[in-house]
Order: sequence, then structure tokens, then C-alpha cells
Amino acid sequence: MRKGINNRVARATGATIVNRPEEIQESDVGTKCGLFEIKKIGDEYFTFIAECKNPQTATIVLRGASKDVLNEVERNIQDALGVSRNVIFEPRLCPGGGATEMSISTKLIEKSKSIAGVEQYPYHSVGLSFEVIPRTLIQNCGVDVVKVLTSLRAKHASGSTATVTTPSGAPSVPAEASAPMNSSWGVNGETGEIVDMNKLGIWEPLAVKQQTIKTAIEASTMLLRIDDIVSGLSKKDKTSPAPSMKGPAAEDMDV
Repeated sequence: MRKGINNRVARATGATIVNRPEEIQESDVGTKCGLFEIKKIGDEYFTFIAECKNPQTATIVLRGASKDVLNEVERNIQDALGVSRNVIFEPRLCPGGGATEMSISTKLIEKSKSIAGVEQYPYHSVGLSFEVIPRTLIQNCGVDVVKVLTSLRAKHASGSTATVTTPSGAPSVPAEASAPMNSSWGVNGETGEIVDMNKLGIWEPLAVKQQTIKTAIEASTMLLRIDDIVSGLSKKDKTSPAPSMKGPAAEDMDV
């Protein structure tokens, strides 16, 4: 068996993996397996270790009409398991449909207006860049991008402060936490309309959202730093004087 499968079998049966057979002790043998059977599914035989005491692993068997269908189902299940894992480790959610990005964009643009000088431009530029997510969702729906995006921007800009609401089953938010009333308004990915994500029940894990924003800012910073270095080198090459032809090397050249 492969190493990963071997580790799963050891977890399910409570066994300890040893390197050589002569090293096996009675305590290493797994005795937590209730049923070991071999089943034939389609044209292939599969081994099942079932009815285990306190199993620490599980295997999902997928069946489909073709390999393409199986690959799609496997990808969807992996995404669902990843979302569940993120919510367990970080039990906080953000409204989807571009609502979070538009809310951050609105706050950054408002912050830029209160700053004088060139220091306001980074806030304004980053705020505009956050509008890429809702703009892409609107484009995928095939509706008027400018009209819908302007309406969504105005919706977030006109919201007053209210207590944050959470979906059913989501962890409770402290009473002192507050956010703009319209901060949960986003884009319906099917119709292109502006709707409240609380009603649609579309939420995204906070851990994924934080990591996405951090990665985007780090990548932008890296590109700006590299571009600054390359532009500085090119200017230095243009301003450097041409090499002189004096010395022994010039005397050896044939004119």
C-alpha cells in the first residue's frame, strides 16, 4: 500500500506501523476493526475496513458515468471539505457575492478623502482594486456593469451603522460588533441583481477571505518592488558614460 493509505489503515484499526516484521509486538496489532470485507463494484474489487472503534479517518467512494464526471464531483467534495475545515478552525463568516469587497472598497475610498496629499492615492487605488470581484460577478451575469456596480457602490455608501447579523447555525457575534447596515448587499450570481446576502444565505469563510487579501497585497508589493528596481537599473544604464578607448586595448585595435 501507499504511505498515505497505510497511515489511514493504521488510524482506523488502532495499529502501529513498524519497519520490520520481527519488530512487531502484541501492542502494535490493530484490533479496532469490526469488519474486513472485499466488495466488487463495477469491474473492480475494493477492500473495506468497517465498523471500527473510534475511527480517525474515512474514505469516500465516488461513482459516476465517466472520468470527467468523477473529477468534477471529487473537486466539489474537496472544496466542501475545505470550507468545513476552515469554518471549524476559524468559525466566522463573511457575506459573499462581492459584498465584503465592496464594503472594504467603500471604507478605503472614504478614508482616502480624509487624507491630504499624495498619501491618499494608495487608499483610493486599493479601494478601486477591491471592486474587481463584484465587477467580475456582474460581467458573468451579462448585465450592465456600470449601472449595477454604481448602484451597489451607492448602496454601501448610504448604509448606516447596525448590529451584525449572522446566518442560522453560524457562531454568534458579540453585541458590541457593528457594521454598516448595507454591508451584506452583493450581486446575485444568476440574475445580476443587487440583493442582501442574508436572504440568499451566501457566506464565505473569513480565513479564506483574509488569506486572499494578504496574498493579493503581497503579490502587488513584490511586483512594485521589482518594477522599481528594474526601472532604476535602466535609468542608471542610460546615464552611465560610454567607455573610453584609451589604453593598451585601443592601441591593439585595427582602424
